[in-house]
Amino acid sequence: MEETTSRSSSKVVAVVGGGLVGALNACFFAKRGFQVELFEAREDIRRARHMKGRSINLALSHRGRQALQHVGMEEKIVSQGIPMNARMIHSPSGKLSSIPYGKKGQFILSVDRANLNRELLTEAETYPNMQLNFDHKLQDWSAETGLMTFAREKEKPEGAPQVRDRLKKKKTGSDRTEKERNRSDGSVQEIQADLIVGCDGAFSAIRKQFLRRSRFNYSQTYIPHGYMELTMPPVHGEFAMEPNYLHIWPRNTFMMIALPNLDKTFTCTLFMPFEEFEKITTGEEVMEFFHRYFPDTIPLIGADALKRDYFRLPAQAMVSVKCSPYHIGDKCVLMGDAAHAVVPFYGQGMNAGFEDCVVFDEMMEQFKEDLSVVLPEYTRVRVPDDHAIADLAMYNYVEMRAHVNSRWFLFRKLLDNFLYAIMPKTIIPLYTMVTFTRTPYHEAVERWHWQNKVINGGLLLGATGAALGVACVLIKNPPDVNKLAGPAEKLWSRLMAVGAA
Repeated sequence: MEETTSRSSSKVVAVVGGGLVGALNACFFAKRGFQVELFEAREDIRRARHMKGRSINLALSHRGRQALQHVGMEEKIVSQGIPMNARMIHSPSGKLSSIPYGKKGQFILSVDRANLNRELLTEAETYPNMQLNFDHKLQDWSAETGLMTFAREKEKPEGAPQVRDRLKKKKTGSDRTEKERNRSDGSVQEIQADLIVGCDGAFSAIRKQFLRRSRFNYSQTYIPHGYMELTMPPVHGEFAMEPNYLHIWPRNTFMMIALPNLDKTFTCTLFMPFEEFEKITTGEEVMEFFHRYFPDTIPLIGADALKRDYFRLPAQAMVSVKCSPYHIGDKCVLMGDAAHAVVPFYGQGMNAGFEDCVVFDEMMEQFKEDLSVVLPEYTRVRVPDDHAIADLAMYNYVEMRAHVNSRWFLFRKLLDNFLYAIMPKTIIPLYTMVTFTRTPYHEAVERWHWQNKVINGGLLLGATGAALGVACVLIKNPPDVNKLAGPAEKLWSRLMAVGAA
C-alpha cells in the first residue's frame, strides 16, 4: 500500500453525504491515501439530540460484511448485531413456522442503522488524511473543474460542538485564496476536488446535475405501500419473542415484520397500502385491525402503546431509483442510494451500497487509480447489478407478504435446498446467491431463471413420466370395469346430490 499512498497523497476526494455509504467510502479513500473531505448537510449524528430520517432496521449480510472487512470493521460490527437464522412466519391463528435462510450456520445480522453510522464516522475520523464537515449543504459544483461550494450553518450557540473548518487546495495544499481568507462569517466554503463522490441518498443533490446532461437515464418509482414503525418492549428484561429470527406476519396484500435489537426490544415495521393506513383513524380502529390480523402481537406491544404509536408519525413512503451512467468524465461518480435506491424487502440496500465501495476500490487497484478508466468501467459493471437488485427487492415484497403462505412456495424452497445439498455447483437458491455470496446480482437473476426452467421442466417431465407409467400398467393389467362401476356410480350420485343442494 506504500506505493498507492504516495501516488494518491496529493489528490483530494470530496465525499458528499455522511450516511452509511458515504462514511464507509471515506474510509476506503483515506486508506488508499487520498486527502478526503467528507461533507454532510445534517449535524453530526454522534452528537444529535434527535434522530432524523429513516430508522428501518438493517440486515447485514455477506456483501456488506466483506466491505467492512476491507476497512477492519467487520468483527466489531458483527459483535453488535443479532444473528437471524430464518424467517419465522406468524399465521393469523398464531401458528409459527420457520423457513431457514440457508444452510446450517448461515445467517443475516440485525444491526442498528444509527449505531452503525456512528461507528463508521468514528472510524473515518481516525485517519490523519480525513476531514469531516457537518452542517455543510451543497450549493453548486462543476463536473469540469471539480470546484464545489457549500453553505455552512452559521456559528452555533455557546456550548454546541463547532465544525472544524479546513480547506485543502487541489494537489498543492496551498493557502486559501484572498476571497477565502477574507470570509468573515464562515457561511460559504469552496473546495476543489480531483474526484467528487455522491453518496447523498435517494434525493441526491449531486445527481441533480446529472439530470441536466444529455443521455442520462433516470427513473423513480414510489410504490403504493408505506411503512410505519412500532416497538415491542422486553418482557421481564428478555426478548418478547425468539430473537434469532426475522419475524413475519404475511397477510397477502400487506405484512408486518419484526427485527431484534441489542436492548431486547423488537422493531416492528408494518408495510401496507397508504389507502389502508388512511382508513384507520381512531384508537378503537387500530385495535380492531390488530385483533383481526395480528392478534398475537397485542399483548407483546401493548394496547395503549399501539393506540398511541400508530398515530405518532404518518406512514412513510418508499421509493426505488434507477439511473445510468453513474459517472461524469473522470471527476464525479454516484454510489449507494444516490445511484440506486431500492425498497427494503430483500435487505440489500445497504449491502449493495457497501459493495459499491468494494467494487470501486478493486477497480482502483486494477487500473492503478486512473480515474478516466475506473469511472466508466464502474458504471459498466455496477448498473446492471444495481438494476437487478432493485427489481428483486420489488419481487421479494410479494414473496414475503403472500408467497410464504403458499404450499407450492414452501415445497419449492425445500426442493431447491435439497437440490443445492446434492448438487451445490449446479443448483444454488436465489436467496443464497444474493445474500451469502458476491455473485453479481444480474448473474444471480439470470442463473435463477435458468434453474427455474430446469427444475420446472424436470417436475413436468417427472409428472408426465409417472402418468405414462400408470398408463402402461393399466394397459398390461386392465382393471375389471364391472368392479369399478359400482363405486363410480355411488360417487356420481353423491356429486349430483351436492350440486342439487
